[in-house]
Amino acid sequence: MKITFVLANWVSLFGAVRSNAMLTYHLQKRGHDILIVSPRRHKPTLREQFRSLRRGKGWISTERKGQSHFDGLDVPRIIVNHSPPITDADVPDADVVVATWWETAEWVIKLSPSKGAKTHLIRHHEVHDYLPIERAKAVHRLPMQKIAISQWLVDIMANEYGDRNVPLVPDTIDPKKYYAPPRGKQSVPTVGMMYRTTNWKGSDISLKAFELAKQEIPNLQMVAFGIEDPSPDLPLPPGTKYYQNPPQETIKDVYGQCDAWLFGSRTEGFGRPILEAMACRTPVIGTPAGAAPELIGQGGGRLVPLEDYEAMAKAIIEISKMSNEQWQGMSKIAYKTATDYTWDDAAELCEKAFLMAIERNKNGEF
Repeated sequence: MKITFVLANWVSLFGAVRSNAMLTYHLQKRGHDILIVSPRRHKPTLREQFRSLRRGKGWISTERKGQSHFDGLDVPRIIVNHSPPITDADVPDADVVVATWWETAEWVIKLSPSKGAKTHLIRHHEVHDYLPIERAKAVHRLPMQKIAISQWLVDIMANEYGDRNVPLVPDTIDPKKYYAPPRGKQSVPTVGMMYRTTNWKGSDISLKAFELAKQEIPNLQMVAFGIEDPSPDLPLPPGTKYYQNPPQETIKDVYGQCDAWLFGSRTEGFGRPILEAMACRTPVIGTPAGAAPELIGQGGGRLVPLEDYEAMAKAIIEISKMSNEQWQGMSKIAYKTATDYTWDDAAELCEKAFLMAIERNKNGEF
């Protein structure tokens, strides 16, 4: 198949870009003709440029620069020489054209039929306050084949938008990036978390749970990583080992320092840190956001209710007090959960979903 993926931006280190990179690479390995297309950045107005200069941030560039999870992957990709949206002139005729974000779905739906069966790879339910919520919701009612990365998203598409023909193609991880040898518990009880100030990521829940658990386990330690400076409004506990914007190849070592990884999200499309931690043999204590119920439910950690930092604290205490043998049993299940399903498996499922899209398109369902 000739398949065009339309991305809002592939020059970044966001988790969604990583997932798109790995999925397209493995689809290409299966013999498909893949092309990634994204627009140049939005051209700022003169007012926006002057505001940036006044704030000392310099002239805003419209170029896409920086590292990307596509670096090192031989997947064809282009940045078109104009700001959004992507139009017919930017993409070749193909069998399938794939939107990867709510805004790109608005572009894809307007493309000519010759550009391929229109599909929307849904990585999150993008209805956050900082987005135009009604526009984002309307995208999910567009006549195109949806593909979801978690059962939670499949259920939302069915229950909120009435679409019951949404294949599930879960994410997974690159075992060459995330791995660890078998090990025992840490000499000092240690938990870890990804630090984000964005409210729906739930870092505040994980931090409250840590402080509560520390009352019973005084030597409990915290490690964390993230891209942000720690905020005074969401301080990290004293003594936290914080790795800010660590090199990608070292993240596995952060996971590997921990007896448990905390996942406090209030909402999530998938929740990649769950699998990344598990691949590094670290059990996960998490809320039922994204794919957490399916992943943690296999026994490689503890699932706790949304917003319930007290239940998370109890799980921290439980895992910290486990015998080495008990902990290694949970660690083994976590590792198996992360490694039993591969990107080759995901690419095969995605291929079947694309064939469904082509068939439904031929039948006039879209």
